[in-house]
Amino acid sequence: MSSNPDRRGTATDAADETPRSAPRANLRVQKVRPAYRQVADELRSQIMRGTLEPGSRLPSESELTGMFGVSRSTVREALRALASQHLIETRRGVQGGSFVAAPEPTKLVDDLGGMLGVLVTTPQMGIGDLLEARLLLEPAAARLAAQRADADTVEALRAAAEAPRDSRDPSGFVTHMDFHTMILMATGNLMLTMMGQPVSDVLRTRLDRASVAPEQWDQVDSCHIAITDHIARGEAAEAESLMRDHLLDLKDLYTETWRGSTQD
Repeated sequence: MSSNPDRRGTATDAADETPRSAPRANLRVQKVRPAYRQVADELRSQIMRGTLEPGSRLPSESELTGMFGVSRSTVREALRALASQHLIETRRGVQGGSFVAAPEPTKLVDDLGGMLGVLVTTPQMGIGDLLEARLLLEPAAARLAAQRADADTVEALRAAAEAPRDSRDPSGFVTHMDFHTMILMATGNLMLTMMGQPVSDVLRTRLDRASVAPEQWDQVDSCHIAITDHIARGEAAEAESLMRDHLLDLKDLYTETWRGSTQD
């Protein structure tokens, strides 16, 4: 009799080592969109709702085939789509399978920047769209930064605004974009940072920086320092207004140096 607790403990330990399985549902796809997209959309929806928690294991391919009424190749295509979005990961071995991944903002931002970079080469989007979105986002971010930034954040902003130019980048453009990224980060709002970073990444790669006169970059440097001063003093309205004026001043510069499609 004394050995029963030990056996129960062993069973519990073994169970703890078994990955959690995702909740199951009997679902069927409709012949409206590609079947793999419908399967991926349903699984994505469950992940976003938290029904499928990070670390939980999805049903096997054969089980998903039965649940959705689709072929195994369709299930595999759906899983590949989710993996490309960093929503699931595949592990090998006895305890392997497809598992819900914990979102990593950095990867998502990088992917979004890459997709945006492709999109701006099409006739549907150009430099004007990017600058308009930026004009809505960054002045509001400067206001929030002035309201929320602590001493360490202000110090980081000032370091970005006053950073010396790299000999490999005489224009200082990379440093200038880093300052704008710091403004977004200074809001303490991750969503704002994620919204603005892809735009900055596209501008880094699609502007002809060498065609800009050095004195123009000097003016940019001075404006960044002035914005930082407003933020340091908690002058929210002034920071917002100056950031808006700054971006409007840059509009013609960016448009002239844009390496977009032939239609730009």
